[in-house]
Amino acid sequence: MSKSFNITGDRREYDHGNLHRRELNDDPIQQFEDWLRKAKELEVRDATAMTLATVDASGMPYQRMVLLKGLDERGFVFFTNLGSRKAQQIKTNEKVCLHFSWLPLDRQVVINGVAKPLSKVENLKYFVSRPRESQLAAWASRQSHPITARRVLEEKFLEIKQAFSKGEIDVPDFWGGYRIDPLEIEFWQGGEYRLHDRFLYTRTDKQWGISRLSP
Repeated sequence: MSKSFNITGDRREYDHGNLHRRELNDDPIQQFEDWLRKAKELEVRDATAMTLATVDASGMPYQRMVLLKGLDERGFVFFTNLGSRKAQQIKTNEKVCLHFSWLPLDRQVVINGVAKPLSKVENLKYFVSRPRESQLAAWASRQSHPITARRVLEEKFLEIKQAFSKGEIDVPDFWGGYRIDPLEIEFWQGGEYRLHDRFLYTRTDKQWGISRLSP
């Protein structure tokens, strides 16, 4: 690191309080919903944005940001191009990790689980709810594939827009969603003096156990 750019002294205290076992819901999905609701109430920007980590056939991990688009007792839902790097890596290894970072609240949530493709009915239901421009963009982009210039993408978008100018936009067969079936969910609350509170929910069959982890 250059002498003119030194970040070793950058620090702040985490002062939003502690997290106690008695405050936790026995159901981690309900606990997650409580935290997400709080983040949205306090207008944390992009509260539904999550890091999705996948691993390729050689064992190399890769991360990117995606948006949470559904949540229930079955798991966490997102949508993507099925030809994308993430989708191809999920084909090879369905085990993934999600990470939510709500830094203004000194909170993080980490989810380890298994990615399962959604049904065509579920894909259709969400696709028709999207803005028309987003529907067109799904057709225009060969996600993760190289392009020579941005104008190539823009020209393809205009081409698709013209093709669907007089009707509804079909769901591309190369587009769809995944539901992450959670196996572990960790809740992290930043604490004073770096004495953070961490609680890990671990699923055995359909039961969840909770353990406190050292920071």
